[in-house]
Amino acid sequence: MLKRIRIPAPPKAQNDYPGKGMAMDKYDVLKLDNQLCFPLYAASREVIRRYNPLLSEYGLTYTQYITMMVMWEERCTTVKDLGNRLFLDSGTLTPVLKELEHKGFVTRERSAEDERVLIVKVTDSGMALRDKVLGVPGKVASCVNLDPPEAAELYRLLNKVMGRTVGNE
Repeated sequence: MLKRIRIPAPPKAQNDYPGKGMAMDKYDVLKLDNQLCFPLYAASREVIRRYNPLLSEYGLTYTQYITMMVMWEERCTTVKDLGNRLFLDSGTLTPVLKELEHKGFVTRERSAEDERVLIVKVTDSGMALRDKVLGVPGKVASCVNLDPPEAAELYRLLNKVMGRTVGNE
């Protein structure tokens, strides 16, 4: 059974953050406890760490898994569009796609209209994988110490940080 993730509490009051009216030493902005980026980083690493043993049963890494999620939705897309959707550059995405192709989950081919465009298509085997991993999100969600409204709010805020509107990716 997976253990629930505990994310450290933020400072006690809103004005405990740098720049919110407190008299501070000039180096307070460099304290780890005053960084928004650190709990985002640590929480991301912890959640991905929870995915790894579940995904390894299917021979997938987390990056391969999120790539397959997009492929299940789109069925066919370009490498450029896939990279944009996943916030991954081609240097990161190319080896992921090569491995997924080697496993028989996707195919890659050049566009007939423009050879510079690489098209990725999910295979029947790749679509079958979707049913196998269907329980993974629920298992990971059960480890996160958030109730559904908190999870929805976190999702909204993270998408705001990423500069996109939820539903308009």
